[in-house]
Amino acid sequence: MNLDYKYLLEGNFHPDSKVWVYQSNRLFSLGEALEIEEVLKDFTGKWQSHGAPVKGAAYLFFGQFIILMADETATGVSGCSTDSSVRLIKEIEQRFGVNMFDRTTLAFVVKDKLQLLPLSQLQYAAENGFIHNDTLYFNNLVQTKAELENKWIIPVKDSWLANRITFSIPVANL
Repeated sequence: MNLDYKYLLEGNFHPDSKVWVYQSNRLFSLGEALEIEEVLKDFTGKWQSHGAPVKGAAYLFFGQFIILMADETATGVSGCSTDSSVRLIKEIEQRFGVNMFDRTTLAFVVKDKLQLLPLSQLQYAAENGFIHNDTLYFNNLVQTKAELENKWIIPVKDSWLANRITFSIPVANL
């Protein structure tokens, strides 16, 4: 799985640009992805905060993550402009029959594929060797462009999950 996404990010956005990550509960089909990319392009082209254009960008990464980014050094993002972005994501949910607001489902790269795992099954997955300390995790809690570039796809051991799970250490047969 090619995880190289950073070169796709707008280069002229400040590192402190605000980022929102929305994870779909399933992979979008190619046709859906093309439609979504058009919807995102249209939205960011018209995105406003108190009548002023928002310097915004939107991406669909790995067929399953929608990333919205606003450079607040150009225009501050207000409650109204944030509400409009949430409405956009809710419209995408309804249009494509997906859930984009479930924060209890986690995404990992397992065997070179994106795999979703309910938080409630995290310890089981660790105990049974499905995920390890070095398994890559999509940390959707990132809040800035800099964090998106450096802390979005990270090993489990470097994430907040490290404090929530214990990995079984196999005991060699004596």
